[in-house]
Amino acid sequence: MAAQEQHYVLPRPTFEKPVKILIVVAPYYKDIADSLVAGAKAEIEAAGGSWEVAEMPGALEVPTAIGMADRRSNFDGYVALGCVIRGETTHYETVCNDSSRALQLLGLQGLCIGNGILTVETRAQAEARADVSGQNKGGGAAAAALHLIALARKWSSESKGIGFKPLGQTIQMAGDIDGTDTV
Repeated sequence: MAAQEQHYVLPRPTFEKPVKILIVVAPYYKDIADSLVAGAKAEIEAAGGSWEVAEMPGALEVPTAIGMADRRSNFDGYVALGCVIRGETTHYETVCNDSSRALQLLGLQGLCIGNGILTVETRAQAEARADVSGQNKGGGAAAAALHLIALARKWSSESKGIGFKPLGQTIQMAGDIDGTDTV
């Protein structure tokens, strides 16, 4: 059982400037969602960050809300929370796969997202994973977002010296032998 296994947890990152995180939750199973959110809030606060919560009807809407928030707001990162319990139809696979894939695609675009959408077989599994004093998957998702934010901030201050130069700097254009052309 996963609850019995020991695993390594990275030390909590520290920040010079506080982080602002949006927690997007699908409270279909309200008690489980509330536990996930409690764990996420505690982890964000422990890192000195602030949070806001947005609720969506289901797990499929969570990535869309994160994408919208990223385009229209100023959050440093996001925590996706919810719970999908296997039922009698294939809808479970669709919701699990599509919500996870959408979050991954947003992450590959550079968004700092911790995925805490539980995908489980039974309610008991969900309760164990959401429990703040147990597996605390909400806190784990927030920790993942915090680590990604720390990495993004670290790398945003480094430059490879490539790309566009600010207007007014002299650059040599192809065919410009004497270097007199400027941009």
